[in-house]
Amino acid sequence: MRIDVLTLFPVMFEGVFGSSILGKARDKGIVSLNTVNFREYAHNKHNTVDDYPFGGGGGMVLKPEPIFAAVEALTATAERPPRIVLMCPQGEPFTQRKAEELSGEEHLVFVCGHYEGYDERIREHLITDELSIGDYVLTGGELPAMVVIDSIVRLLPGVLGNEQSAVTDSFGNGLLEYPHYTRPAQFREWGVPDMLLSGHHDHIAKWRREQSLLRTLRRRPDLLDAAELTPKEREWLAKLKANGEL
Repeated sequence: MRIDVLTLFPVMFEGVFGSSILGKARDKGIVSLNTVNFREYAHNKHNTVDDYPFGGGGGMVLKPEPIFAAVEALTATAERPPRIVLMCPQGEPFTQRKAEELSGEEHLVFVCGHYEGYDERIREHLITDELSIGDYVLTGGELPAMVVIDSIVRLLPGVLGNEQSAVTDSFGNGLLEYPHYTRPAQFREWGVPDMLLSGHHDHIAKWRREQSLLRTLRRRPDLLDAAELTPKEREWLAKLKANGEL
């Protein structure tokens, strides 16, 4: 996969792209991570990328010319057009399902804005996806882009040491993940559940599934409406709720 990021602050990505899972993925050649300062594509001697909004109002608006020129330069020799993702609080809420969808692409271009917003022609005639990581506003799109890129890259084959990790993550199967324990088996007065020490893999799998269902019911019951549950599981959860056992 190739990922290009249009940003006025490329230095913000140096530590993130060179460290941990992203850094290892890049070193393995699984993903190419690049930053492009779209100020270099400004059409004037002062490299201006923003201007006052027509009609008045506070703040500055990013001009269309530099962003269009940067994207067109990146995609001039592409065999097929990439997905061009605008990070914006008005965008579609980012989810694990969207990460899975985007992880199947060969080339992604992220556009990180600043100031008051973008010229609307960028949205209308250049962008394929608008994404938001939450109902709040940040100073720029760089931090959201890092979040989205991290969640996508970790899904690529060969990135994680254990491919099963991404499958069992929270939201991977529509539910929250079951609790984990490690050594020591006894820490202070708190022990590990006996089931996990039993060695019975089928029983452990059943326990983990039940714990995942319980955790989802307690913390994110809204997820259960779309989760793939058996009739027996739905009946079990309904009984727990009816008996007040949560």
